[in-house]
Amino acid sequence: PLRREATVLVPRGMTVDQMADLLAREGIIRNERLFKAWARLRRLQLIRGEYTFDPRASASDVANKLRRGDIHFTAVVLAPSMHAWSVEKRLRSFIPEDVFWKLWRSPRLASAAGFPEAESLEGLLAPATYKLHHAMEPEEILLMMAEAFHNHVVPELEGGPFTPYQTLILASLVEKETSVPAERAKVAGVYAKRLRMGMRLQCDPTSLYARWLTGDLRFTAPTPEDIHRPHPFNTYARAGLPPTPIAIPGREAIAAAKAPEVDGDLFFVATGKGGHTFAPDLQAHNRNVRQLRKTLKARQDGPKRS
Repeated sequence: PLRREATVLVPRGMTVDQMADLLAREGIIRNERLFKAWARLRRLQLIRGEYTFDPRASASDVANKLRRGDIHFTAVVLAPSMHAWSVEKRLRSFIPEDVFWKLWRSPRLASAAGFPEAESLEGLLAPATYKLHHAMEPEEILLMMAEAFHNHVVPELEGGPFTPYQTLILASLVEKETSVPAERAKVAGVYAKRLRMGMRLQCDPTSLYARWLTGDLRFTAPTPEDIHRPHPFNTYARAGLPPTPIAIPGREAIAAAKAPEVDGDLFFVATGKGGHTFAPDLQAHNRNVRQLRKTLKARQDGPKRS
């Protein structure tokens, strides 16, 4: 009887009788009594999951799909540079928003990731493609991602001049600061040198992260208010690393944080063309800032008409 594709969820603990009644209500089968009799005869064991049925599927098609556990999965990608709010948005159809934020600060999930001292799951979910279905429990989904982090990312954090969690935090700053592979170790080196000197990191992405934690979810460039905000995550206002990572770092950013390229440079600024210009002192840095402003102004003004 099915006229269009239909999807049903088989939650944990659902009985065959409940399944048959659901299939009949959704118009997937005509005779639930016959289906129940078949299921008992075949000793059908329901496998929890999400099942999609094609139009005009026969009762045999429906029954065999359930017997095989032919579950419909959705591929969900968590990529480097994603932070809490982008992860929440990506998982919204699987995890209600209020449940997500409650689980985000779960000590049990942080422990599963390998860092029980972490304030949240920020940075503790492995970047990967996950196969999910809508019958999965919210905690089960995040646990899968945290365990993948523990198994595949934590071993990469060993070694280097920092503790594994500090390496993860520094790598997240590098990830958010530059997407140019050749710059990652230099950016990490500037921050490592500043940490050694006791100088504030003055990392723009941390000032934005502090803004978002206050509930202001404008995803725009930092403002003077952001830079001067007295917040634990704002490295313009506080010395040292922020309390947690500020995003998911990729493998290259982690490698840079483990082997920072510490040289004479202490500052860097965007070029306006996709990369950064590095400088050893404030005087040279200010020249680079002025050049950036000229570049941005020229781009804003556009070519002159003759």
